[in-house]
Amino acid sequence: MIERIVPATVVTDAVYGDQVWDAESVLFPAEAAGVATATEARRREFATVRMCARRALGGLGLPPVPLVRGRRGVPGWPAGVVGSLTHCPGYRAAAVATAQDVASLGIDAEPNMPLPEGVLAAIATAAELRRVLGLGTRSPEVCWDRLLFSIKESVFKTWYPLTGRELEFQQAEITLDPAAGTFRARLLVPAPELDALAGGLHDGALPGCWLVRYGLILTSVVLPGASARPGQPLRGGAGTGCSDRASAAPGGGTSPLGSEPAKVAVLAHDTAGLV
Repeated sequence: MIERIVPATVVTDAVYGDQVWDAESVLFPAEAAGVATATEARRREFATVRMCARRALGGLGLPPVPLVRGRRGVPGWPAGVVGSLTHCPGYRAAAVATAQDVASLGIDAEPNMPLPEGVLAAIATAAELRRVLGLGTRSPEVCWDRLLFSIKESVFKTWYPLTGRELEFQQAEITLDPAAGTFRARLLVPAPELDALAGGLHDGALPGCWLVRYGLILTSVVLPGASARPGQPLRGGAGTGCSDRASAAPGGGTSPLGSEPAKVAVLAHDTAGLV
């Protein structure tokens, strides 16, 4: 599913649940050392998402390499490659691209379930809180609070590799387009590194996409790299990277909300670090 919300320049791979039962059999020694004291479930999750990453790198014509967690959990991608990993109960995914095509990217997966009590107030601006509460009244099938959290995770995963600086939850304000499955993240702190990119910011905001399907929330932010022509739209138009949606929306358009029944069980998501 993650391929639906990134441009064609991004290679993805994803699986439902863990497909690695012996983590040490697929991990490089340096990777295995990083989870040596973790639980068996965490080691399987760690190994499975790196299996996805290596398959995605293969799509770029690159051989398998260790992906060791660095500062803030950022994976150590090969030179000339940018990427992002995500995992939640029932889903693991990786997305990679060349640094020429994409300056930075972030993906996140979450269960379509409400956030724990008190979390929304801690992550949302006053304007976001009003929007989320209003959307929840009109479209309760989406856990808009969890979607907001996921978007901010994708924003941070895009931001941190470029800047090396922290970004608090309330330092990016999100505006959602529920019909199009897109969003804009307006940064409330200076971002000269992003302003200097070939594609630049879109009116001072990061553009992104979201999708809700099979009991999951997926979000992405993709910033074009040096090879992108000024003003060149990503797949899906308007620089968002969003692809056409599979389900019909009112008025003959398309919708980010899937009508299929949930196929995976999702519980809770521990979002420590960047995977």
